[in-house]
Amino acid sequence: MKVKDIAQILEQNIPLSWQESYDNAGLVVGDPEAEVEGVLVALDATEEVIREAVEVGATMVVTHHPIIFLPIKRLVGANRQQRAIALAMRNGVALYAAHTNLDSAPTYGLSHHLASLLGLEVERVLEPSKEEGVGIGVVAHFAEPMEPCAALALIKERLGAKVLRHSTLRTEKVAKVAICTGSGGSLIATAEAAGADLYLSADFKYHDFVDADRMILVDAGHFETEIFAIDILFDILSKKISTFAPRKSACAENPMHFYGLGQ
Repeated sequence: MKVKDIAQILEQNIPLSWQESYDNAGLVVGDPEAEVEGVLVALDATEEVIREAVEVGATMVVTHHPIIFLPIKRLVGANRQQRAIALAMRNGVALYAAHTNLDSAPTYGLSHHLASLLGLEVERVLEPSKEEGVGIGVVAHFAEPMEPCAALALIKERLGAKVLRHSTLRTEKVAKVAICTGSGGSLIATAEAAGADLYLSADFKYHDFVDADRMILVDAGHFETEIFAIDILFDILSKKISTFAPRKSACAENPMHFYGLGQ
């Protein structure tokens, strides 16, 4: 199989047309005509992941986050991003990303996956696109309303989070939940308008918590809400590739650390 064949498998399930206008999903580094001897699936294309790909004989890395998101002017090994790109090019490793197109996917998108993990029933897409069922985030509900602390405990346990950041608990029950995996600060007002009692996302700012009124903001972490992308991408590829078995990266490590939690 060639790089373009792996890309086609992914794009049949997660079309690039589903990505946001600011995104850079798709083949980011590599030759579409190059033969693929193995695929490694990861969250980020870090130096460690590229080295792992070389060690296991994978010539293509499929990630959720694109290694090039904002324009870069030069490749001179000045930082981890540049070194990872250079390492991939030297070793003939193609880099492909399924980012906001995976976020926007109906049914198996990241927010849908997270809602299922929490036992929520999805009602609709939080921020729909022009295509039916496609869009960022979901609005869902618990079968039975939960006390806020019970909802927080459930989220922490199911996501394997070390800690949750949350706003003041101003509501007695949590029934409706809005979810946007990754950075969801721009959709706070949308979640409020949807009538959510709790909005689960990541990367909230201080004043987002200050301004939170009735709705509870829960920041479970960017890594924690998106690490499941590895499983989704692996499943898509495993069902379609017959010549070799894709691998999940063993280097999936949260880049954010917390001092003082006892580990």
